Amino acid sequence: MSKIVSIHSFRGGTGKSNLAANLAVTIAQRGSRVGIIDTDIQSPGIHVLFGLDEQRMDKALNDYLWSRCAIEEAAYDVSPLLQVGAGEVAVMSGGIYLIPSSIKAGEITRILREGYDVALLNDGFRALIERLDLDYLFIDTHPGLNEETLLSIAISDILLVILRPDQQDYQGTAVTVDVARKLGVPGMMLVINKVLADFDFAAVRQEAEKSYAVPVAGVLPLAEEMIRLGSRGLFCLHFPDHPLTLTVREIAAQLAA
Repeated sequence: MSKIVSIHSFRGGTGKSNLAANLAVTIAQRGSRVGIIDTDIQSPGIHVLFGLDEQRMDKALNDYLWSRCAIEEAAYDVSPLLQVGAGEVAVMSGGIYLIPSSIKAGEITRILREGYDVALLNDGFRALIERLDLDYLFIDTHPGLNEETLLSIAISDILLVILRPDQQDYQGTAVTVDVARKLGVPGMMLVINKVLADFDFAAVRQEAEKSYAVPVAGVLPLAEEMIRLGSRGLFCLHFPDHPLTLTVREIAAQLAA
């Protein structure tokens, strides 16, 4: 049975899109057919991580929301774009399909000015799973809580909430967790990101689980390599043996359980 996984944070800058992209590829490498959709329509960007050039993006999620195309027409098979150096990265029997949001200024402005029919997203999610025969659909949400985010959370099988060890993040995450419980999300996990190396990772995990009564799927270190990579590719492919990558694999295994 297919799984819908929403990856959300209350605030921006948590590393949400990087986590979504790296988890999606990690699971695709295990042989699953994976879709990933960028619903952060106001500030899209996950396509950069996959090396999908804007010139190739003739259709986007916006086109579906404005009835210009079927949603699967805005899906791009990015498997051939997954490269490290000159070598293509195999995704085995699986595949990975990205539905980006438009980065055209005019279309972002239109969204801000006119909005869109959020209910269409629900139909689009289901249609993608069926028409692309997906095992997983990852939803990269817009930070904070709005109508689109609430819908994504409500229809998810698993909600992955990402936060940093920061008091503002802690407070905002409490609100998100409370809302998710009221919406009856079947599964919820936390990921704590950008943790300094000299922190006690076990203590960070324990404190979060005690505070929110939600399991922590992983604690990710602040990685200088991530900063140096600068979104020019996927971290787990460039640094397959890094502790961050190993933790991403652990999180992927929990999602697949």
